[in-house]
This record gives sequence, C-alpha cells and structure tokens, in this order.
Amino acid sequence: MTGTPLIYVVAVERSGDLLGAALMRSLQAKTGGEVRFAGIGGRAMAEEGVSSAIDISDLAIFGWIDGLMAYKRVKAAVAASVEDILRVKPDAVVLIDSWGYTLRVAQGVRAADPSIRLIKYVGPQVFATRPGRAATLAAAVDRLLTILDFDAPYYEAHGLPVTFVGNPTLERLEAGDGAAFRARHAIAADAPVLTVLFGSRTSEIRRMFAPFARAVARLRQRYPGLSIVIPIADPVEADLRARLENERCFDGAVLLEETEKADAFAAADAALACSGTVVTELATAGVPTVASYRLGWITWALARAFNLMKAKYISLVNISADAELVPELVQTRATGANLAEAVGALMDDAGRRETLSRKLIETTARMRGDGKASDRAADAVLETLDVSTGS
Repeated sequence: MTGTPLIYVVAVERSGDLLGAALMRSLQAKTGGEVRFAGIGGRAMAEEGVSSAIDISDLAIFGWIDGLMAYKRVKAAVAASVEDILRVKPDAVVLIDSWGYTLRVAQGVRAADPSIRLIKYVGPQVFATRPGRAATLAAAVDRLLTILDFDAPYYEAHGLPVTFVGNPTLERLEAGDGAAFRARHAIAADAPVLTVLFGSRTSEIRRMFAPFARAVARLRQRYPGLSIVIPIADPVEADLRARLENERCFDGAVLLEETEKADAFAAADAALACSGTVVTELATAGVPTVASYRLGWITWALARAFNLMKAKYISLVNISADAELVPELVQTRATGANLAEAVGALMDDAGRRETLSRKLIETTARMRGDGKASDRAADAVLETLDVSTGS
C-alpha cells in the first residue's frame, strides 16, 4: 500500500487494552512513526494517543447469560463501533480478545466494506470449548494472531492464515523488588504476604468477592500477622474499592495501582486470584497461586449438560504444563472454606512453594519463547497491509 497506514485497534478488556497499547508502540517503532491510529480501548491505549470512540466500561462480559442480559447494550456498542470504523475508513482493524463483541464488529465491517483488512489478535480458545468458533472466525477476518503455539491447526483447517506471535503477558511484567515493596508499606521482612486479585470484569467482582472475602477472613484468623495486598484493575476500581471498604476482613489491606504490581508479586508468599491473564502474570513471577472462577449458574449448567468444556484445566500455565501447578477451584468448589484451605496449604509448606515457584517460572519461560511478541504481531499487521519496515 502507499501512504501512511491508518490502523484501528479495538479492545474492551483490560488485558486487551494492554495488548493494544504494546502493539501500537511496536508499530510506531517499526515504521519510524509513519503510522496513524484510531480505535476503542481503555487507559493504556489512551496513553498511546487513542481517544476511545465508545465507553468500554460495560463491555467486559463473560458467559452466555451475562451476554443475554447485556444484549441491547452490546448490540448498541457494536453498531456504534462499526459506524465509527466506517467513518474513519482505516486500512486495517485489529480486534483484540473479547470474542462475542469483536466477532460482531468484524462481521458488520466486512458486510459494509470488504476492502478493510480485519485482523483478530488472540482467538477464542477452541481447544477448550466450542470448536465451531474456528470456522466462524475464519469467515469473518483475514488473519489471526495467536498467543498459543498449538492454536494454528484449529483455524488453518478452515483456511484462516494464522501467525503465532507469542504471549506478550509473559514479557510485560518486569522483575519486582519485594524487599523495597515491604519497606514502603511497613510490612516486616518475615511477615506472610498474600496477594488477592479479584478480576477485571464487573461480573467477576460480583461473583468472586464474597468467596474471596470469606477465604481472607479465615486466613487472617489462621495467620494473625498476614498482610493482604490487593492490586486493583482500572475497569473495576470504583466498584471494588466500595466493596472493600465495607468488609472488615480487608481492614489494613494494601491497595495498589498497576505501577506497583511487579514489586507486590515479588513480595508475595502466595496469591489468590480470579482465573484470567493475571494468573499467567503471577506464574511468570513465580508466585504460588490458587485460581478460582464462577460462571453464572445457568451458563455453568448448560456447559456441563452439553459437555462444552474440553480442557482439563482453565489456567494457561496448567494447560501448557499438563499439570495442576496452579490449584483450580471452580464453581461449586469456589467457597471461602475451600479457598482458604488451598491457600493455607501453600502458606504452610515453604518447600512446596519453592518447588512450585521454580516450575511456574520454567513453564512460562517455555511459553514465552524468545519474547518480542508485540514486535512479531506488528510485523504481521504490516505484512497484511504490505508495508515494509526497517527491522
């Protein structure tokens, strides 16, 4: 192509917003700044110069029932997104994560203007559930950039070109300074520290807050000197802070912004986390973690009834290792008592924590490969547009 390419980046999840921002930085570097951006995203993409065309705060949705409840809102957001893309008329649209919303945006753009190149960044996990989505995606976009090295065959069978770029999550978190973190927050060097991560979706906060709070209450009784550290994701900050203020078991907890997360992980003896990208981040830092998740009950019942969950595990690090390095307590097992017991088993066994930490770091190192995932993603986007770079 000729001229300065205009790339429209779409991300409505916190993890997708971070991926989008990293991709934009790589595209800027590879083109010497000869690239323009527009898009839909959050704080991270805004810091790279993209003023979001729509408010994404209510679009981080997981599960069929949540999707049905939010149908009108999502439908309106999809229409607004497609309208803005057609108005801007970019050379390419990069649609990150968030399967249902981005699929509908892709379908709307393709129907209205097939000349716009459509690139999906992170595909739905068809190896775990609903493999028919591979064919659906192949009909909707021109290329898939995947973060999993075993994804390609599922999509290539339907004629979709796939580029494995690696997982930028594994490169994002720098080594932290646990001693400095403890000193800043007046936590004794020998005090046990538990990092608690509630998730980045409103639905996750709603479902996971109560069992996590019950678990923390039990753990603080069991370990009187336990320090609780809580990094707070931008999309749910107001909701989560309000809930924390009303729950006595979190009195004295250290509440953090993203900038301190690496240091917090380095200071942690263990973590209790809502399953998602952050579990992979914790694994990269070698933090022994208990992961948990709850779907809406109707969604869970349908998934069980139709045997839609194919994978043995829900955490990518466990799937990669083919072993439960991160204990997973899902749905009916996600109770305060069970979570407290699982975390306590880690807190009580320093030898187990050391072994798990080493295995987590080894596994995520294999998943990362040679790094530079965002650079490879940028190369693939530019290749799709037939733009040469100096790298």
